[in-house]
Amino acid sequence: MQRKFDLILVGGGLANSLIAYRLKTARPELRVLVIEREARLGGNHTWSFHATDLTPSQHAWIAPLVAHRWPHYDVRFPGFQRRIGIPYLSVTSERLAEVVSSSASLTVLLGRGVERFDATWVEVPGKGRYSAAAVIDGRGSTRIDALVLRFQKFVGQELLLERPHGLSGPVVMDASVDQQDGYRFVYVLPFAPDRLLVEDTFYSDAPQIDSALARSRIAAYAVARGWGVRKVLREESGVLPITLGGDPEALWSDAPGVPRAGLRAGLFHPTTGYSLPDAVRLADRLAALTDLSAQSVYKTTRDASRDQWQRQGFFRMLNRMLFLAGRPTERYRVLQHFYGMSESLIAHFYAGELRWHDKARLLSGAPPVPVAEAMRVMAESAVTGARGAA
Repeated sequence: MQRKFDLILVGGGLANSLIAYRLKTARPELRVLVIEREARLGGNHTWSFHATDLTPSQHAWIAPLVAHRWPHYDVRFPGFQRRIGIPYLSVTSERLAEVVSSSASLTVLLGRGVERFDATWVEVPGKGRYSAAAVIDGRGSTRIDALVLRFQKFVGQELLLERPHGLSGPVVMDASVDQQDGYRFVYVLPFAPDRLLVEDTFYSDAPQIDSALARSRIAAYAVARGWGVRKVLREESGVLPITLGGDPEALWSDAPGVPRAGLRAGLFHPTTGYSLPDAVRLADRLAALTDLSAQSVYKTTRDASRDQWQRQGFFRMLNRMLFLAGRPTERYRVLQHFYGMSESLIAHFYAGELRWHDKARLLSGAPPVPVAEAMRVMAESAVTGARGAA
C-alpha cells in the first residue's frame, strides 16, 4: 500500500464515509485513505432523515447510499395521531459499506486502529506511518464533559415477521406506550412487507441503557400490534447527544490543528442527535475546497462546527424547556404539541433552519409545560446565552 495520500480519514463511521464517498465521486483523482478499526465501514446502524433536510443536489449524490424511502410517516400520541406528508429516507450501514468500499481508487484499511496521529500523519500498529496533506479525525464523540447534555437512547431489533405488518410507512414516534425514564416512544421502520426495525427509544437524563429490558418491551410491543415474530435478524443500539449548553471551543482543545468531522466536531442536530444531514453538508464543503492542506481543512471543519453552534441557540433553549421544565413523564406533551403544527414548520425544524415566524409559533399559545417552569427556563436561557454558554 502506498504511504502518501491527499487525505486520510481516521474512523470509518458515517461522517468520514460520506466525506470519502463525496470526494471520490467529485474528484476521483484524489488519493484518499480510510482507516477503520472494525471489520467494515459504518458499523451496525441505521441513519434516517427527512427529504426536506437536504438540497436537490445533495439528494443526487447521496442517492446510491439510500436503502429505503417512504412518501410519508406517522406519529402517535395519547392525544392524537397524524400522518406527515414529508418523505422519509434511511441509509443502512450495510449499504454504506457496500457503496463506499467499492468506490474506485478509494483505499480502505479495515480492522486496524490508529496508534498515534497528527494533522498530516497517522501511525497504524503493524503497518507503520502514513502521511497526507490532511488528516480528519471522525472517530465519534469526545469531550462530552465540555457540553451540557441529555440523551436520546435506543435499542432496536430488526424483526422478520410471520405475516405482513400492514404499515405503509414509518412510525417515527409512537408515544402511546407507557412513559418511563423520561420521554419514551417506539420507532418503527418497515423495510419489507414482513420485515421491520422496532426501536425502544427514550429522551432521558442519563445515557445508560438496560438492553434486556428494552428487548422485553420490543417483544411486548410486537405482541400488542399483533405481529408474530419469526426471527430477530439483528440488533442495534445507540446513545445520541442532546445539547442544552456548554463550551463548544473545548471540543477542539485536546488536539489543536487536527480537523474533525461528525459528532467529534459537534456536527449533529441538537434536539434529535441525528447527524446525517450535517455530515452531508460538511462533505460538500470539503469537496469544494481547492486547497486540501491541513490548515485549510482544519479551518473548514472548525468553521462548520462554529457556524452550527451559532445557529442552534434556539434549539438548545427548546431542549432546556423539554428536559428542565415539568416532570419527565410529561415530556411527551412537548412533542405532541410540536407535531400538531404545520408540515412546513416540522420540515424547517428537522432541517435545523427555523424561520423567525417558526420560532414565534413554537413559543405561542398555551405552553405544554408548567408556565412557571417555562418562564424560569427561558430566563436562565437568556442569562447563559449572554455568557456564550447557551
